[in-house]
Amino acid sequence: MTKNYLLILSGVLLVGALSMQQSTHSTLATYIGTNIHKNSGGVAPGKTGAPGEQNCTACHGGSTLNGATENILTVLNGATPVTSYVPGQTYTVALAMASNPAKKGFQATALDGSDAMAGNFTAGLNTTVNGTAKKYANHTSTSNSSTTALWGWTWTAPSTDVGPVTFYVATNKANNNGQNSGDQIYLSQHVIGSTAGLVEDSKKELNFVAGYNPLNRQLMISFNSLNSGELALNLVDINGRSVFVHQLGTVNEGTTKEFVVLPEYIKEGVYFVNCFVGNKPMSARIIVR
Repeated sequence: MTKNYLLILSGVLLVGALSMQQSTHSTLATYIGTNIHKNSGGVAPGKTGAPGEQNCTACHGGSTLNGATENILTVLNGATPVTSYVPGQTYTVALAMASNPAKKGFQATALDGSDAMAGNFTAGLNTTVNGTAKKYANHTSTSNSSTTALWGWTWTAPSTDVGPVTFYVATNKANNNGQNSGDQIYLSQHVIGSTAGLVEDSKKELNFVAGYNPLNRQLMISFNSLNSGELALNLVDINGRSVFVHQLGTVNEGTTKEFVVLPEYIKEGVYFVNCFVGNKPMSARIIVR
């Protein structure tokens, strides 16, 4: 299916940062109780919530929640989001938490239909990678706070077409109490299809459009979707920081138009409006005056 996306700033920043990454990476800090255990290889593998695996509650006490709108995962070809892969090609994976909590962490893997590792991971922006038969991307000891807007790593797709690949993600919205209790663990799945399995759809999705009315501080978004799902909005400033997150509920297939009043603390400047129906990204630029 032919997909047209506008460039999203966070993707550009991520690609630029990955291109300049050094060969050494910060160690990963895993907080258990009041003790801090450091391991340069990352948190123990198998905590993504994938089939047959544990999740973050193996070490952190707390509830397990649906992360469909909290975990924002984007697979990028250069700076363009994609929903399918070409065998053997290398992609950038960007992950953010919509709420951007004061303390946070994650682990992710990518599996094929038989729950085997699909391709390979290489550590990148604010991440480390561990594991043997399966590879796992993790946060680092310096990327576990709200000052980190994005985690990013490199995914090399399988050398042959293995069908749809599912990224399993577990994030930890920690309550920053210095203990292993009261955290919120968000689990999500993000499916990337193969180009061999694409079927051309006669219907075309319209470009995502966003506008701003300074008279009533109202943001307008409009788009046409071929799928139904939960609609989430994330406003990002020119430095790539998330400044406003809003959940808009369920949208149906077809044309959608929504109006959102921006809070008073949003200052004048250039912003990027990132919207997601399920895990599908759309983006447009606005100017707040």
